Amino acid sequence: MIFEQIATGGCQSYLLGCSESHAAVVIDPNLAQADYYLGLAAREGLRIRYVLDTHTHADHFSAAKELGLKLGAPVVTHSLSPAPYANFRLADGEILRVGGMRLKALHTPGHTRDSMCVLADDRIFTGDTLLIGGTGRTDLPTGDPDALYDSLFGVVLKLDPALKVYPAHDYKGRSHSTIGAEIESNPRLQKRDRAEFIEMMRHLNLDAPVHLTEALRTNMSGGKTVAQFLSDAAAQVPFISMAELAERVGRNDLGLVLLDVREKDAFAAGHIPGAQHLPRGQLELRVNKELPDPTRRILVCCEFGQISTLAAATLREMGFTGAAALDGGVKAWRETGLPLRTL
Repeated sequence: MIFEQIATGGCQSYLLGCSESHAAVVIDPNLAQADYYLGLAAREGLRIRYVLDTHTHADHFSAAKELGLKLGAPVVTHSLSPAPYANFRLADGEILRVGGMRLKALHTPGHTRDSMCVLADDRIFTGDTLLIGGTGRTDLPTGDPDALYDSLFGVVLKLDPALKVYPAHDYKGRSHSTIGAEIESNPRLQKRDRAEFIEMMRHLNLDAPVHLTEALRTNMSGGKTVAQFLSDAAAQVPFISMAELAERVGRNDLGLVLLDVREKDAFAAGHIPGAQHLPRGQLELRVNKELPDPTRRILVCCEFGQISTLAAATLREMGFTGAAALDGGVKAWRETGLPLRTL
């Protein structure tokens, strides 16, 4: 087996490859590392044949959909996963063959309804069911401490104590543990009585993950993250630097339409000299009246440089091929000490 562990903050993902067939699977891929998995597979001479999520993640954005589309590879989940982009669903006890490797799915609900652990030779990928020195939380959507008790004490902890444990998260820089080590030293597993374990899990009082709402929305639906929207838009538009715009303002000859897409109050409080106001929320409805010449060069600005990027991409899609975005925003312009006008 060719094996690579990829850490992204506290999130852990894995590349497993068959040394004979060169077929590979990525487990719990993180969107931030999407290109890295491809480079790593190429370096090892592997072809990623499957992309597998052990559960619906709530604390990072899964790269499963993106990698599946890019590679033409099936996205593998448990059969109860809500993800509409999953096209290879495993039930408890079923085996995924990846070249000469055999990966066995164990349904282990509790952290989420669709949680599963994956057995592969001498190791088990536990997702958020069993962590090093801990367990997955049960207070997020579809979590169930009673089900987690059964998954741990009735399934995972009955496996070979020598099995290496590779979880989906570890925030202390540890790479792996073993079933035996967790039975012996994991504080949460010392609560072997069902009622005591459930009581403990219901009173952990953990902070919610930073990206909880967005991560659940994108991982459950296959929708885009805000960062993906911005990245896609930025790939479609050219940018103009603040230095160039400042030079144009200084000579009192913009040579283009400077379009400020902030709200009315923000525009009135201070805008770049020569700017024309058209709020982003009204762009599509008013663009034909406000910008009658689709051949004009248009430079879009906003407060931070993000809304303007989206607006410039929209304009280009609508046929304003001369639309560009300011590289930065009015906030940076203001803080640099460049001139502003008020109404």
